[in-house]
Order: sequence, then structure tokens, then C-alpha cells
Amino acid sequence: MAPSRGLYHVQHTSHRLIEGGRNMALARRAFTSFSEKVANPANRVQSYISRSNNPYLNLSIEDHILRTSPPDSAILFLYTNRPCVVIGRNQNPWLEVNLGILNAAKSGRAKDTEPPAIGNVDLVRRRSGGGTVFHDEGNVNWSITSPRAEFTRDKHAEMVVRALRKLGIARARVNERHDIVLDQGHVKRDCDSQDTHRTPYTIDDGAGPRPLKVSGSAYKLTRGRALHHGTTLLASPNLHIIPQYLHSPAKPFLKAKGVESFSSPVGNIGLRDEIFQKYLQEEFAAMYGAGGKQPTVEIVGEEYLNIPEIRRGYEELRTADWMFSQTPQFTLTNYPTNESASSNSHINQTLTTPVARFHMTIHHGVIKDCEIDGPQSSKDTHDRIRTQLLDRKLQDIQNWSDLLAHDGQAAHPEVTMIARWLAEIMPTPQLPKPDCIY
Repeated sequence: MAPSRGLYHVQHTSHRLIEGGRNMALARRAFTSFSEKVANPANRVQSYISRSNNPYLNLSIEDHILRTSPPDSAILFLYTNRPCVVIGRNQNPWLEVNLGILNAAKSGRAKDTEPPAIGNVDLVRRRSGGGTVFHDEGNVNWSITSPRAEFTRDKHAEMVVRALRKLGIARARVNERHDIVLDQGHVKRDCDSQDTHRTPYTIDDGAGPRPLKVSGSAYKLTRGRALHHGTTLLASPNLHIIPQYLHSPAKPFLKAKGVESFSSPVGNIGLRDEIFQKYLQEEFAAMYGAGGKQPTVEIVGEEYLNIPEIRRGYEELRTADWMFSQTPQFTLTNYPTNESASSNSHINQTLTTPVARFHMTIHHGVIKDCEIDGPQSSKDTHDRIRTQLLDRKLQDIQNWSDLLAHDGQAAHPEVTMIARWLAEIMPTPQLPKPDCIY
């Protein structure tokens, strides 16, 4: 009699379950060891590199380090993200980002002759302050968690500059905004080589070419700890496209509270990731290590999502409430007095069309007030639109035309124009689907 294939299947499956359970137990222990190591007071200097390019995960590992590490420790964490736009904790995504092109490849809106040419781009709100930045595979992010009492905004930027100068980047310095720039002066002057705020090519009178920004940073302070993290443009292939993502068509029409980004010309340093990371690790060890002894560099990755605290932070960053409902109060009007509106021909064309005056007040992503004053449509129409919009979350509005239509019927032409304008100025991009960590 032939052996039962069903019995073999059960036995084989049981064996795999046992092996899988054993592997999961080992994995859980490894994850527990990571948290224990970070939290161990004996490990005063630590260094990690992420092999993941997932911005939500890397920011969550970074936050876990901040929350878990002892008050007197110093921890370096290096990571590179896939293309994404990262806004500060207190920023307005509609003001800072061209939201309509983030999902251009997915929505079919991308054209061969227009940006973007890099597909879909994540939108991320980090937990620290500061301005909006663009990350991609040509940018290495450095993150240092250290005692709060010893933190200054220049301290770690100066450390990065020292690493760059040892790599031959003589034009690198820290500017008055705590950014790292490359001076573009043509005449070489005498300069103290130890001064991280001046180079032989620094121009004092501002008459020459502006320095190129290659690193911006932000920070977060807790009771005893300081997180300071920054970008480093080494070899981004997207420099010509980045401005398209960081120029919002809504900007002339918004008046917002919160932090607004400062625009600067950017450039690439021209280094490979590995060599930059090596020299930065050496400078970090010289600053914090006993006798400059470099700590063992450990690798982290997607499997660290199995750490509950990291998983919770990861899931929070990807929610619409975190992304949009954290936005400070702002107002939107389609008749701005801002002169910058006239610099955009497409916006100017919109404004020359006779439409109702439209004004909204939004608080934490919720429409709290809406006023319409138009010469064509009736007061009843205005009241109906106002009723449709009040107390609605902007993040929930995927189709302005459908929302403002009346009982499934075509809206008044004036209302149609407003809906079309809102769809272009105030889109809501798609956020990642649950449990998608690629």
C-alpha cells in the first residue's frame, strides 16, 4: 500500500512550522538584543547603518534609538532613503510640496516631456522640526543622538565638514543657517584650515556666486537627549528635478502658520557613499569615542519592524492623520494679494477667469470655515457648498467635483471652476498601503 501523501504533507508542514517557530524565536531574540544594546548604559558610543531604503522605517528606528538610549550615550545612525519628500514636524504639506506630482507615475499623469521622471515619490512628515528636503539614493542621511546638555546646532555639522575636508572637499563649510555648503568663489585666499565656517573660497561681500547647499539638518530635543539629523548630497541624479517637487502651486494662495522652508541652490559633493560613511564614522569616534576608538558598526534592516516600538512608530508615520492632521492652521483664497501669483502663468490664467471669491480656513487638516462670494451662482448654491465642506478633512477629499456637485447633477459653471481649481491646488496624494515595507 502506498504511503499516504496527506500524512507526509502534515509531517512536512509540521517540520516547517517547528523550524519557522525556531527561526522566529531567534529573530525575536536578535531584535530584543538590538533594543537591549541601545539601552545598555555600558554602550556609551554606538554606530549603525541601515540597509533599508524605506524612509518610514529608518525614521522609526531613529526615533527608537532616541527614546531608548541612555542619557550619556552617543549613537551614529546612517541611512539612505528611496525618493521621498520629507517635511518638518510643524510644516504644511500643501504649502511646501507639489503634491500633484508625487504619484504621477501611478496616476498616469506623468508625461515624457515633463517632470517628474523618477516615478512615485513618498511623502513623509518626520518628528523633528526644520524645513522640507528631498531624499534619494544619492543622498546619505546622518543621525546623531547625544546628551542634550552638550548639543549645539553646529557641533555635528562641523564634524561632517571635517570628514569632507579629509576627503579633499576643501570648499565645504558650515554657514550661518547651520547648513553645510560648498563655496563657489574663484579666487583662493589664505584661511585657517581648522575654521569649519570659512574656506579659501568664501566670499564675504556676496558679489560672487552663491554657495551650493549640500546638507541641511533638523533636530528634536527630549528631557535628556538630542537628536540631530541631516542630509548629505553626494551624487543625487535628481538635482534638476528636485525644485519641481519643492515648489507648490498653492503657495501664492496660502497664508499659513508653522515653519516655512528656506530655498537655497543645491549641488552634489561627488563622493561614493561608502567612503563618506567611513570618514564620518572616524570623525564620530574621534569626537565621542574613548581615545578615538571606533565602535563596531552594526547593520539594521526591514526585520527590525518586528520590534513592537519600531512597528508602532512606522505605522503612525504612514497614517493620513499624522501626515495631514498635524498641519498648523492656514487659510486658502483664490484671489491672493501675493505678488508671487503673477509669476506663474498658469495660475495667472486661472485668475483671469471670472469666478466666485473663495476663502477657506483649515485647522489640523479640517475645514473650519468657508466663505463664497460670486456674482453668478445663488446664495443657496454658496450655502450648499459651505455645508458640504465644513468639518470635512482635506485628506478625505479625493474628488472635488463629485463633492461639490448637487445630487449627482452637473454643478453650476462657477462651482465647476472652483472645484477644478481646488483639484489642481489642493490634491491629496496616496499614502502607502498597510503592511507595505518594500
